[in-house]
Amino acid sequence: MSVHLAKGVRDYLPEQMRGRHAVMATVRAVFDRFGFEPLDTPAFERLDTLTGKYGDEGDKLMFRILQRGEGGEAGLADQALRYDLTVPLARFVAMHPELRLPFKRWQMAPVWRAERAQRGRFREFYQCDADIVGTTSPMADAECLAVASTAITELGFPDHVVRLNDRRILRAMARAVGAHDHELPLLIAVDKLDKIGRDGVSAEVRRLGLDDDAIARLWQILDVPRGHADTLDALAVHLDDEGRAGVDTLREVLRIAFALGVAPERLQVDPTLARGLDYYTGPVFETVLPGRNMGSVSGGGRYDGLVGMFCGRQIPCVGVSIGIERLLVLLEEEGRLEVASTAADVLVTVHDDDHRDAALAAVAALRAAGVRAEVFLDDKKLKAQLKYANARGYRWVAFVGPEEAAAGQVTLKDFAAGKQVTVPLHEAASVIGME
Repeated sequence: MSVHLAKGVRDYLPEQMRGRHAVMATVRAVFDRFGFEPLDTPAFERLDTLTGKYGDEGDKLMFRILQRGEGGEAGLADQALRYDLTVPLARFVAMHPELRLPFKRWQMAPVWRAERAQRGRFREFYQCDADIVGTTSPMADAECLAVASTAITELGFPDHVVRLNDRRILRAMARAVGAHDHELPLLIAVDKLDKIGRDGVSAEVRRLGLDDDAIARLWQILDVPRGHADTLDALAVHLDDEGRAGVDTLREVLRIAFALGVAPERLQVDPTLARGLDYYTGPVFETVLPGRNMGSVSGGGRYDGLVGMFCGRQIPCVGVSIGIERLLVLLEEEGRLEVASTAADVLVTVHDDDHRDAALAAVAALRAAGVRAEVFLDDKKLKAQLKYANARGYRWVAFVGPEEAAAGQVTLKDFAAGKQVTVPLHEAASVIGME
């Protein structure tokens, strides 16, 4: 029988998992520092909960779960694996009216999308989300920018750029060029500017029925300088009242983000940024790493109407998702994912059958003192045990032979320093911890 993985998924070796855990711990620490609360939701949801929230393309990429019994035999589905963590959050908020608002939550969990696998993009992957529910304040939008920028910086990518736009600006742009009936395909075309170039965008827009004058007006809007106030000033000239409301919101979001400590060079207003999900209603943002061909490494925005789809009352929300998988790929490729070669600090060897209990007592005492300790499990000679310790990358090896067992001691060998010391068992943990 030939054994293969399903397409778009991966196994992770222990060394890789330790690296992933270290990276996720860094992000969790940032979320905690910003006052976000942990939350978890099920891996699958009712199909009617998920569909109609991501647009036609997103609905096509969902992994559906067949009904049990006759429905499944007929090919009918009533549940699906979650496509992201945002719609499940909206469902959760709708089901828990007792939540005290504003509510700040973070969640790290796998999601599933039936899309073509490629570098940095998989069918099963982790999302790291931080969301703020229950306030329309631009402080919440700026807080999401700040938490994402801080996490990405602390993961070793301080040269990132967060691009910002507002859905109201995009809608106003569509009206300004006469694309009222083709708003979504126009925005999809504009959002692909960095992939297909100016000529490619113009060709797609022309296929929507826009003439040369309309395309020229579009480029007048899109060719504004990329920056902060100067970009917003230039955009406002071409927009109607709704578009200028989006401009005013971005001004305030930028001002607050700077006050929160986000460096101005890290933020850039970009009128081509659309973000593909249908549920965004206001500011949208994503993070890129200049000079690295990886696409966005975080994205998010304001989605004030999503919770209302479930409970009939409007509850404003804004959030950001950090692309932890893409950042992990980059850290691995650049040799910057430094992890210990083994999960434990010390290997406790077994001298012989007569002294096995003494070795077990030693490993138990080390573990009780907070030392990560492994005891050798097979019945092999000391030479084989040392070979195992070396292959696993252990720095410390503990020996409990006849003399140590009789005296209540343990001999600790430090491979890194090339020395060893014999100490009372109750002092062994402190010796390992001091080095």
